[in-house]
Amino acid sequence: MIIGLLTAVAASACYGTGSVLQAVGSRKSARREATKASITGVTQRGGPSLSSTAKAAVTWEFMVGTVLDFIGFGLGALAARLLPLFLSQTVISANLVITAVLSIKLLNIRLTRPEWASIAVVCSALVLLATAAGPEGGSDTPITTHWWLLVASVVIIGGGTLIVRLLGGRAAILAGLLSGLGFGALGVGVRVLNGIDPFHLPSLLGDPALYAILVAGIGGMYLHTVALQIGSVNGATAALVVGETVVPGILGVLWLGDSSRPGFAWVAVLGFLVAVAGAVAVAWFGEPEPEPGATDADGSAPEVAATPADSAHRAAA
Repeated sequence: MIIGLLTAVAASACYGTGSVLQAVGSRKSARREATKASITGVTQRGGPSLSSTAKAAVTWEFMVGTVLDFIGFGLGALAARLLPLFLSQTVISANLVITAVLSIKLLNIRLTRPEWASIAVVCSALVLLATAAGPEGGSDTPITTHWWLLVASVVIIGGGTLIVRLLGGRAAILAGLLSGLGFGALGVGVRVLNGIDPFHLPSLLGDPALYAILVAGIGGMYLHTVALQIGSVNGATAALVVGETVVPGILGVLWLGDSSRPGFAWVAVLGFLVAVAGAVAVAWFGEPEPEPGATDADGSAPEVAATPADSAHRAAA
């Protein structure tokens, strides 16, 4: 249990730091597009185009953030095998706290009292969950459920990408939520993946859960990038927390046999609900306005001031 918790905390730190670095890279790219007054960086609905997202992905900050995401993925996968999903996914999702704190320095964001209170609520909920968590359930499931996981991953990522592009600049929170659902599917896939213990390559390659992990992971990363480009880093990450936590936690209990300590079921339920409520509160109170005359760590204007939608408006003026 202790090793699993430490692994989940390390994964959370990697994800939280990576999210902020990716936001720095995404918004630096958006500022360049705005400076050029080019409409190629946005869709007709004000959302980021594929080319602008690709440009954001090649900034050094974004690439370092992506490396940290991959490290976090490996640690998170191990945590998903060692802990109940409702605990591992919630601890990993506490990267919201790290994201919020680092965004103060790197994105020049000033958190309000309600946001700090919401973050404290999330931390308190994690303590409740850690106290109540029992042993994780099994990972043996029928192969048909692995196929359903793959289908669900394709629908979430494929359908979600289409909806986000149709909504354009209004889709930040939805993109964060869908990316969280993708990462949640990834966590479930890691838990049920065949051919891991003991290692058997043919079983691993023949498991649909492996391809669900790839679809959900890559698609979730793309949708998260879009969310960071067009919305608040804290709001997008909070929406991701909800998607990444709720569904895997429920599936872990109903499908995989995860459980709490005897007599602590109510504590686990309370901690889970409070954690989700705290994440939603951060999203609700997020995206504060930059202070007049404020600058980033490099002396430039605040990163939050420019989005792909701004570029379109300037180009049309």
